Amino acid sequence: MSRSSATGREHHPRDPSMPGRQDVPQETQQDNGMGTARDNLGARFLSRLLPGGPGPGCVRKLSLNLRYQQGVRPNVQSSSQTDGQTLSKESLSHGLQLSAPEKPQDTRLDCPEEALWTTRADGRVRLRLDPICSQLPYTVHRMFYEALDKYGDLSALGFKHQDKWERISYYQYYLIARKAAKGFLKLGLEQAHSVAILGFNAPEWFFSAVGTVFAGGIVTGIYTTSSPEACQYIAHDCRANIIVVDTQKQLEKILKIWKNLPYLKAVVMYQEHPPMKMANVYTMEELMELGHQVPEETLDSIIEAQTPNQCCALVYTSGTTGNPKGVMLSQDNITWTARYGSQAGDIQPAEVLQEVVVSYLPLSHIAAQIYDLWTGIQWGAQVCFAEPDALKGSLVNTLREVEPTSHMGVPRVWEKIMERIQEVAAQAGFIRRKMLLWAMSVTLEQNLTCPSSDLKPFTARLADYLVLARVRQALGFAKCQKNFYGAAPMTAETQRFFLGLNIRLYAGYGLSETTGPHFMSNPYNYRLYSSGKLVPGCLVKLVNQDEEGIGEICLWGRTIFMGYLNMEDKTCEAIDSEGWLHTGDTGRLDQDGFLYITGRLKELIITAGGENVPPVPIEEAVKTEVPIISNAMLIGDQRKFLSMLLTLKCTLDPDTSDPTDNLTEQAVEFCQRVGSRANTVSEIVGQRDEAVYQAIEEGIRRVNANAAAQPYHIQKWAILERDFSISGGELGPTMKLKRLTVLEKYKDIIDSFYQEQKK
Repeated sequence: MSRSSATGREHHPRDPSMPGRQDVPQETQQDNGMGTARDNLGARFLSRLLPGGPGPGCVRKLSLNLRYQQGVRPNVQSSSQTDGQTLSKESLSHGLQLSAPEKPQDTRLDCPEEALWTTRADGRVRLRLDPICSQLPYTVHRMFYEALDKYGDLSALGFKHQDKWERISYYQYYLIARKAAKGFLKLGLEQAHSVAILGFNAPEWFFSAVGTVFAGGIVTGIYTTSSPEACQYIAHDCRANIIVVDTQKQLEKILKIWKNLPYLKAVVMYQEHPPMKMANVYTMEELMELGHQVPEETLDSIIEAQTPNQCCALVYTSGTTGNPKGVMLSQDNITWTARYGSQAGDIQPAEVLQEVVVSYLPLSHIAAQIYDLWTGIQWGAQVCFAEPDALKGSLVNTLREVEPTSHMGVPRVWEKIMERIQEVAAQAGFIRRKMLLWAMSVTLEQNLTCPSSDLKPFTARLADYLVLARVRQALGFAKCQKNFYGAAPMTAETQRFFLGLNIRLYAGYGLSETTGPHFMSNPYNYRLYSSGKLVPGCLVKLVNQDEEGIGEICLWGRTIFMGYLNMEDKTCEAIDSEGWLHTGDTGRLDQDGFLYITGRLKELIITAGGENVPPVPIEEAVKTEVPIISNAMLIGDQRKFLSMLLTLKCTLDPDTSDPTDNLTEQAVEFCQRVGSRANTVSEIVGQRDEAVYQAIEEGIRRVNANAAAQPYHIQKWAILERDFSISGGELGPTMKLKRLTVLEKYKDIIDSFYQEQKK
């Protein structure tokens, strides 16, 4: 990340960069309305994780001294043991009682010796307290505990069991998380050490994550696609005492590397059982049984000692430019962002409308973790878990059954939905296809010309009623009011396609280092192609701006991470002396404060002639002009001219999600339009299909004609035999392009561009 002391345009009138600020506003009290109980309380699931019912260890009053401080502990009175709401659910009939925490007094958080960052897992940081960040710091446990008073009876987690949806209430969720916490303590979880989770989204992922934080550990997600070597790097770096896995496939990875993990004490499995009895390998049920052996008071004392400025989560970057970096997130990062980041996305508290979301994106990524896990607790959302093969085709079935009110997908997910609709439309009858095209055309024009108007003309309302509403229902989006995307750039083609379906895709902008969203769009804060506006309480400035107002995006606020674990040099590169996070991304702000991302400093191509060329706009232009193109990567750093690698749109293997040789329906249509009979990638590349190559060449000429200058022209290009993929190494877990990997993998083809010979 770039280091610059240049003062740029700051999107706030006041300079907040004094880390010693101590004025703390009084916390705003939230409405404590209680929701209604659900019929299905997931009794079978609860009995599976709490064998024999709650047991005598659970029959007690919880009177927790919920302290919230930074460094020096204030004198806070503990809450009294009142007759709180009694748990008398089917599986909790013994009557556990919860006492409501006492409203905190006006407390001054004073810790002058602390810095804004640390690289130690057990370190503490100075929180970025400021009048514009009005929430008093508090811990994850307090966030959950307060949610119980409002949402305890509501369904928290939904999962499929024997083809039937079952649900767990927030009370049950909390109790199971405590059981998991005590189980981890029994297995030897040490303070500021990690529980690493290597598995697909499931209630057990949530129980393990929340239980880890309750027990004073650090929750660390590992992508399920990670190799044993990648698992070893992360598990060793975060000093994982326990690794939670879902299947035997993931267990085998850990068994291969266990001898190289000196901190690892146990492995817990939750979806499958171990193939045989193994030392220090436990099922989730056994973990819960172990929890009975740890007194509730032991866990309470650990919870009471926790502070908002300590690390509770590690999110590892994808490692596109080297080893993954462990982004340390504090309890305050999590609780503040879960509240204000979600409010900026118009997420509703359950007392207004219980949000329903489908969890399927990797929880090891900050976007899914903050959206599914932590925001769910903050506002009492119902989180329903998709099947492990969600991205191989079952996601739409889950969406139809659950009917979410809010949904998030990375751009590639939305692209796959778009491609599927296009394939179905191509196979539909003439009249149905024409009706869809008409409806989408009318709606797109309306949404582009009057994006904020609620008064739609008759034709637009008719198109929506007759055609588009049915399409949204078929997708499972009939009740979905907010559709988000993030983690990677979205093509203009995809955004316009969904606008034609009357589905706005709301962008957010943030990093792992900002606990997710620092900018957000919502139904009242939307501008096409922008990443939205600042989350209230956050700040931005642009440094080293050019004549178009484009500069490096620098961020400040309660979202900013604690530091990179064990990486002081990288942390110093990222956070400057005034506490600003230098993102390495470039962008511009319009007069209304909407952010537009223009590229990334490290991706900036500097040609041999010294021209600075941002690759993304040129790549997107090629994909727009030539719709058969799936991926385009511009090349030219320290080269005499620009060249490009291209891949073609192909279908995916339903079992592995790897690209096949077969072209998509849209790609076949393109071939037919230009005079080719090709149905596969190999036909086009192997036989160098003249019609397709000529069409691509003409499309690139059109892109060159619109370029700012000659150095921005693409002079040579090649089509690869296989589309980019995660398994091929060209894409990261969130489908981001790994440019360095592509440069190395296709080095011979790239070198051939620059040899003194004709293409």
